[in-house]
Amino acid sequence: MSDAPHRPRGLWFEEFTEGMSIETRGRTITEADLVNFAGVSGDFNPLHTDAEYARNSEFGQRVAHGTLIFSVATGLAYQLGILEGTIMAFRSFEMKLSQPVFIGDTIKVSLSVKERKAVRAANGGMVTLEVKVFNQNGVAVQKGEWTVLMRSKPAESKP
Repeated sequence: MSDAPHRPRGLWFEEFTEGMSIETRGRTITEADLVNFAGVSGDFNPLHTDAEYARNSEFGQRVAHGTLIFSVATGLAYQLGILEGTIMAFRSFEMKLSQPVFIGDTIKVSLSVKERKAVRAANGGMVTLEVKVFNQNGVAVQKGEWTVLMRSKPAESKP
């Protein structure tokens, strides 16, 4: 086991710039995702878990939980590496769920830095991200804003 200190690979607060955009890779939503999310959350709404019920709904099939899609979106964002080791907290979010996501749909996330605000007392700053979740057809299924508290670059790392 190494005694070497962990070196974050995420972006420091100072490295985020307004207008900066990044997109995640895609991830296909599976039946297992719906079943597992229902088990973890306790949300067994038949629109998500009962194929016969959902078939007779306005959607014609089971719909993924909106909060499942939000959760997957946060995971996809984290997998980019920009938050790894440099995020202190997920402070707030506001998401509008505009289109259904079905089993077999593939989603990806677009993040754009909307605003930055230094928080010296926290040795970092707030970064507000405009977030859009798209399906495989390029249709935005969720849109909103996330605010994250990011660490400042340590003094010894600054040029």
